[in-house]
Amino acid sequence: MEAKAIAKKVRISADKARLVVNLIRGKNINEAMSILKNMNKKAARIVEKVLISAVANAENNHNLNKEKLYVSKAYVNEGPVMKRMIMDSRGHVGRNDKRTSHVTIVVSEK
Repeated sequence: MEAKAIAKKVRISADKARLVVNLIRGKNINEAMSILKNMNKKAARIVEKVLISAVANAENNHNLNKEKLYVSKAYVNEGPVMKRMIMDSRGHVGRNDKRTSHVTIVVSEK
């Protein structure tokens, strides 16, 4: 049995979020939470919220034991890109892309 949580259109680059998600994949919940609490990255706060939501979904919707849960799948996909204009040299207009991502975490019982 597994439960999942998804945060869509999060305002962070997928590459930056993947660095954090790769650290917690396969770990049990307590270990993953301690890793995220001690990281000094914006993505760590976002992933922590999604992990808390996935654990709550497992407990409330599927009656799973919190002590036996671990992060079975965790991945970050690219979301839509907000395209903004920025002035460039010689009167040209360049693009400034504001990237978003979708964070997905799946927890399972051992």
